[in-house]
Amino acid sequence: MRGMRIFGASLLALAVAACNSSEQAEAEEQPESPEGANTVEAEAPPASNPEAEAKAAADFEKLATENAAASAAFLEENAAREGVATADDGLQYMVLEEGAAEGVKPALGDLIDIEYVGTSRDGVEFDSSGGRGAAARFPLTDQLPGWTKGIMMMREGDRYRFFAPSELAYGKDGAPPVIGPNEAVIYEVELLKVHSAEKNLEAANKFLEENGKKEGVTTTESGLQYEVLTEGPADGENPTAADVVRVHYQGTLINGTEFDSSYSRGQPAEFPLGQVIAGWTEGVQLMKVGDKFRFFVPPDLGYKETGTPGGPIGPNEALIFEVELLEIK
Repeated sequence: MRGMRIFGASLLALAVAACNSSEQAEAEEQPESPEGANTVEAEAPPASNPEAEAKAAADFEKLATENAAASAAFLEENAAREGVATADDGLQYMVLEEGAAEGVKPALGDLIDIEYVGTSRDGVEFDSSGGRGAAARFPLTDQLPGWTKGIMMMREGDRYRFFAPSELAYGKDGAPPVIGPNEAVIYEVELLKVHSAEKNLEAANKFLEENGKKEGVTTTESGLQYEVLTEGPADGENPTAADVVRVHYQGTLINGTEFDSSYSRGQPAEFPLGQVIAGWTEGVQLMKVGDKFRFFVPPDLGYKETGTPGGPIGPNEALIFEVELLEIK
């Protein structure tokens, strides 16, 4: 995957900054030049070294040839191993674990949650979701052909190991300094969740249509649904969009997965009511201090087609919030 971590740029930036700072300090210590004097001469660009450049190019070509031969030998031997299948384009894979038969297969453009480890053919790790401490979430785009095609073969809950020839990975250029030219690479991937904007919207609409028929559920003109769980004093105030409110709340997906909760943090939340998602802004204004409501928020009143970058809310997800209005600040 092109998102691999390659270090060094920040150190280079610091070195350049330090060099510039030093040069600036030296310039400031110089006495002022007589008016009109030309005391600074432009530095000539470093001279090219054709011999060194030719040698570097020859070394690279030699390495590319050696890697191509070694990768071809590795893949030929690997293809004969029990459990390894080879696709028409040369991608090799092993099914390590199968998820549910009804699990969703991703398509190009879908947002996916995965755990993965990327290694060279000799087992040296160059990238992993575990190295970042959490599952990775990103849109499945047409990046490395072996990576993209491989994941599109999977269903939610599947765990595969892919062996990608260089032409389906980083090709002749490689990804220096971690992956050399013409290197085969190995990925172990677990597909946790597929977030399809289209499928999520279908599921959200179906859920809201059925939920709107339930006793005690009211639907507003915007499509926001709510249910009164507890009523506070009759003379309690309603907030406006310009108010700051203090609330306790829990947010879940329609499958019951909790993604946020002030109760879990043990601390009520305060925020300007006009600076949150539209479903909150509309819904909380229906409440009086002391009320507790349950809101069912359509995607267009929530996080819409984008969801929340990096999770946990996918594109076009309907959301459920239980909200207790404690105070209008």
